[in-house]
Amino acid sequence: MREENFDIEQIPLREFAERAYLDYSMYVILDRALPHIGDGLKPVQRRIIYAMSELGMDFGSKYKKSARTVGEVIGKFHPHGDSACYEAMVLLAQPFSTRYPLIDGQGNWGSGDDPKSFAAMRYTEARLTSYSDALLSELMQGTTDWEPNFDGTLEEPVVLPARLPNLLLNGTTGIAVGMATDVPPHNIREVGAACIKLLEAPKTTIKEICSLIKGPDYPGGGEIITPPNELREMYETGVGAVKLRATFSYENENVIISTLPYQTSSSKVLEQIATQMKSKKLPMLEDLRDESDHENQVRLVLVPRSKRVDVDSLMQHLFATTDLERNYRVNLNVIGNDGLPAVKNIKETLKEWLAFRLDTVTRRLQFRLDKVNARLHILEGFLVAFISLDEVIRIIREEDAPKSSLQKTFKLSESQVIAILELRLRQLAKLEEERIRTELNELEEEKNWLGKTLGSKQRMRTLIRSEIQNDIEKYGDSRRCLLKEREPARALSEMDMLPSDPVTVVLSEKGW
Repeated sequence: MREENFDIEQIPLREFAERAYLDYSMYVILDRALPHIGDGLKPVQRRIIYAMSELGMDFGSKYKKSARTVGEVIGKFHPHGDSACYEAMVLLAQPFSTRYPLIDGQGNWGSGDDPKSFAAMRYTEARLTSYSDALLSELMQGTTDWEPNFDGTLEEPVVLPARLPNLLLNGTTGIAVGMATDVPPHNIREVGAACIKLLEAPKTTIKEICSLIKGPDYPGGGEIITPPNELREMYETGVGAVKLRATFSYENENVIISTLPYQTSSSKVLEQIATQMKSKKLPMLEDLRDESDHENQVRLVLVPRSKRVDVDSLMQHLFATTDLERNYRVNLNVIGNDGLPAVKNIKETLKEWLAFRLDTVTRRLQFRLDKVNARLHILEGFLVAFISLDEVIRIIREEDAPKSSLQKTFKLSESQVIAILELRLRQLAKLEEERIRTELNELEEEKNWLGKTLGSKQRMRTLIRSEIQNDIEKYGDSRRCLLKEREPARALSEMDMLPSDPVTVVLSEKGW
């Protein structure tokens, strides 16, 4: 046999395993599980939104099959499983999972009672929501860096140029290697007001920010019963927990549960209560019904056994023993503008996003200024041509090299001459000259405004502030989660569970 020389690298197994696992962990942290502070999206979510925009699936366009989007994403940008990609897409479309959905779905996209009951991607259709415009509208305006896709044949945006801090608005969860993230959703009006406050007064304290951002705002509503001091500590450290409780009311002496905690299903709560009833642990409850329908997404009816039942104690017991009250972890661990993961408090998060927004707006204005300057340069060449139109026409007709002749005669640049040579005959009319002068004046004004804005920090802050304010008015809505101070839930003891039925005891005189 012929001997072949192989270039074999020999390294200790321990060193190889350490290096391989470190590479894997960094990939999971930076390119899978953690969101970027700029647009608040993980890579798969960003790729889904970008792919849909490239397919023309904007708000107002026709719905297209979800399978088409998934195929575009995994074929061009995200070479992973189609089911995982579709599930990420579903979560962005479910109004009970995402506070401000980025995808508008048509068909069966699951229900709050069973989020996993969505139809296969060959049946459902989708397009982007109007809110997604806050992430995509400035994409092609020089606002972001681009990187090659997995096979180097296309380019994709590193981060979307978000006009709002989507990280805090929609929140996210993710488990990486050695770290995790749990960012709760918030209300646009509150977060927007905090951004404007920080723009106007960079030394604003976390206490002042907490007076604007009252707490998380989960899509399904409910009552946040975490004390204000614990919420403030959570925002100061970036780590903590939120306690969310269902809301109920009384109707004809029955208890009507109208909202459930985030990601809690009605069927599971009913099962938990029914199990206690079967095991004789809820003797004060006679009946349990689910009257939920299209008008009332959640309507659970609890029927007490009699009017003497202490309903408040009953509900406290249910809060303590069922999913009518749940805890949600908070861990503001995100990838910052420096490309590194870190846990940030609420002020650091907002300030870093504002720095990202300032950079985005600066790049957008500079991109537009470059475009304006390029157009002004061409228009100035057109004016020179119109002033000496007869000579220009003579050179084009008679000269062997009209391009170089025009450059020498009128001292024009190459781009100006190319534009002149590409003019159509109908554009040589007198009216066209007036249009050119009008456009020239308008662009000069825009150039002056762009130059002044780019050269002034105060003007930039004012511009960003007005844009945030406009988006608050466009996308803002009322808070869904109420903030209430409540007593901690307490389960009833076995003595409290004993039924108080009338009993007749007969004793003889001598105890016989």
